[in-house]
Amino acid sequence: MPIDAIECPLCLGEGKLKRTEVLDRLGVKDFARVAQLSAEEAFRLFLQKQNHDEQTVWARFETELTKRTADIEQCHRVELLTLGERLKDFESAAQLAEERKTLDVQRAQAELEIKLRSEQSQKEDLNRRVENYFREISQLRERNQELETEMAKIARVGMLEEISFADEAKTWAGVSVSEKLPRNGDFILTFRDPSGTPIEPRIVVDTKNKESGITETDIKKLIRDAKERKIAVGIIVAKDVSQLRQLDRECRWGQEDSIWVLRTTRQWLPRDLEVLRPVLERMRTDGPDFLQKNVALADEVRRTFADIDAIEKELGKASKAIQSVSGLVSKYKVRLNSLCDRTGAAKKLPVPQRDRRDTPQSVGGL
Repeated sequence: MPIDAIECPLCLGEGKLKRTEVLDRLGVKDFARVAQLSAEEAFRLFLQKQNHDEQTVWARFETELTKRTADIEQCHRVELLTLGERLKDFESAAQLAEERKTLDVQRAQAELEIKLRSEQSQKEDLNRRVENYFREISQLRERNQELETEMAKIARVGMLEEISFADEAKTWAGVSVSEKLPRNGDFILTFRDPSGTPIEPRIVVDTKNKESGITETDIKKLIRDAKERKIAVGIIVAKDVSQLRQLDRECRWGQEDSIWVLRTTRQWLPRDLEVLRPVLERMRTDGPDFLQKNVALADEVRRTFADIDAIEKELGKASKAIQSVSGLVSKYKVRLNSLCDRTGAAKKLPVPQRDRRDTPQSVGGL
């Protein structure tokens, strides 16, 4: 910008004039000033237009902002309503969940109380059971002691049975009996040749004297003992025929698991050995599988035992009948002797005079 105050060329700066005054006096326009003013006017107009445009833009902006704000507010109002409804739903759900939680807690508490009472009752039951078990254990111990005592008695009876069987078997002609075996049977029985030497085949003997009688376990044990000693024939000997089962009486001789088994009693054994002697001699000469090769002979031996038992049964009935007849004969004999004695005494008595004529009739009546 040019300076307003300049030196006067006429007075050499003694007086001071403004530049515009000098130019006005000389009749010259200040183009710089005009330009300045024009520029300022242009800038003013530009700024005015700019301000107007700016105001227009801001007005449009505010209008658009108001519109967008209204839209957003409307959108958010809907969302707020939706959120309010959802919030109410959440509050209802929370309240319902709280109520359910309360109910669940109450139900769980009730169940726990019921379980606790049940556990307490079970505990009491268990205590009672434990007491009962201890009482039963005490009773079982006492019973066990009694059973041990009875078993000891039975063992002694069994030992006596074995000893008596060995003593009796040693008296049988042509039969050899070993000493008491420690295991796998009670005795080994064999026949003897004329010189007294034991000969094959060997026979495992197991003696039993039980009130319950022979069981299937006893038969299986005899078969196992025979297999352990590699013997083809086993004999199980009961004390009395009542100790044999009906099955044992019906099939006293048979093969089980490749072992020939004879079911007999102390009374029947000598007779049964005599019946089996020819078969056992053939087994010695032809081998242990002699009876397997001759099934018909084995069936005949089985039928022979059945017939012999039937004959012995009939003989027992006949013996009982004979004993009964003998008893009746003795009874009637005593009765006849008594009648004879009474008749003889009546003949010897003196007869009174008044009854003498009636004597023949009375004698005739006797």
